[in-house]
Amino acid sequence: MATVSAETRGAVGLARLDRPEARNALSPELMEELATLCERWDEDPGVRCIVIAGGDDWFAAGADIKAMATRTFALIESMPQPVVAAINGQAWGGGCELSLACTLRVAAASAHLGQPEVAVGIIPGGGGTQRLPRLIGAGRAAQLILSARIIDAEEAERIGLVEAVLPDDGFLDAVLEWVAPIATKPRAAIVAAKRAVIEGLRLPLDDGLRLEGQLFIECQVRPDTVALQERVADAERATPADQRVDL
Repeated sequence: MATVSAETRGAVGLARLDRPEARNALSPELMEELATLCERWDEDPGVRCIVIAGGDDWFAAGADIKAMATRTFALIESMPQPVVAAINGQAWGGGCELSLACTLRVAAASAHLGQPEVAVGIIPGGGGTQRLPRLIGAGRAAQLILSARIIDAEEAERIGLVEAVLPDDGFLDAVLEWVAPIATKPRAAIVAAKRAVIEGLRLPLDDGLRLEGQLFIECQVRPDTVALQERVADAERATPADQRVDL
């Protein structure tokens, strides 16, 4: 029985976790299906952005087996396209770690997130102790992990754990609208920009700047890039100075 449903909405690949009887717990089967789906979309030139969503009340409750989850999270993090976690309802433990492996996170107003592992005598084992401090800072991450405190969507946005909070009603449609400005951009540029940001953060500044320069040149010499820039230049020349050219 499938535990992940998949479809494409224009240039967006939409993966929905589908284990409602288990609150979308990240089972080995679900992790394997999600990994297979990511590998398929990795090479799909028509997919420029990926959204991972839960059901109506649960994003993901946790991981059944951390080792399997850790491998899948690393694959999600390394995807060439940006991956957006659409967090509705509960995202605790492995569910929160799944969102941390994504490039961006959007929460429904009723969502709640946390790493409660220490409350049951363990620690986060799917990257939570490493990715969370890099995202929100060491002090805030340590406080959340050590206290096992669960936070709501408003606080998650305030501390930078999620990029946006959207209404519960029509949440998934709102997420797809939120990612549309990304999905409409040239795929090669999106892939290069994501790589520059994600890989650059792991490098010393000088090395990160060299990576940025290399990726800039690779984008700039593409024939489709040159053609696009020529079209934009023509539009700018034809547009009055007091009006804006939409890119």
